[in-house]
Amino acid sequence: YVANEMSEKALDLFEQIHINLDHVTYTIVFNACAQLVNEQAKQIGKKLLDEMPNNYRDENIVLASAIHMLMKFGDVKGAEDIFQSIKKKHIVAYGALLNGYNSNDDPSKCFKILTEMQDLDIIPNEIIWNILIGACSQIGMLLKGQYIVDQIPLHMQTKKQIQNSLIDMWGKCGSVKNAEDVYKSVSDRDAITYNAMSKEI
Repeated sequence: YVANEMSEKALDLFEQIHINLDHVTYTIVFNACAQLVNEQAKQIGKKLLDEMPNNYRDENIVLASAIHMLMKFGDVKGAEDIFQSIKKKHIVAYGALLNGYNSNDDPSKCFKILTEMQDLDIIPNEIIWNILIGACSQIGMLLKGQYIVDQIPLHMQTKKQIQNSLIDMWGKCGSVKNAEDVYKSVSDRDAITYNAMSKEI
């Protein structure tokens, strides 16, 4: 149900049956609540999180789903509290937090989290860089955009999803020239590439 975006049916089924909860179940239900974002989802998600046993409270996948859910509910403070409670933070937890900041119109916090990752020698992956590029797009500041681009490994700057995001970012930061340069470097342009560039023309 959740994989097919039928979250309401998934939550109805969850309420009807009694099963032993494990890390997979918690993750699925949190994701269903994040998709649905209504009163039923908020009630189930927060109750499940409050009652979750301690042995699941340091599992990054489960807690990343919980962070994602709370961010979808607009509960940024709750999501931050969950994040801070994780003893050994994995990149998926960072991704959920960063993405949540963007979706709650608070992209400036992403840069502080990037610094924390760097201090802990946690290497951002393609997903994290895309989220950070998205933060720069929201802020629209050229210096912030350049700051992020300067840190993205060159081999990642050739990935199409990164390139598409960069075209959009440079446009929103006011640098059509940089957007054009990235556009010209894309070897296999798709509809997203053309759409991103057409906004800057």
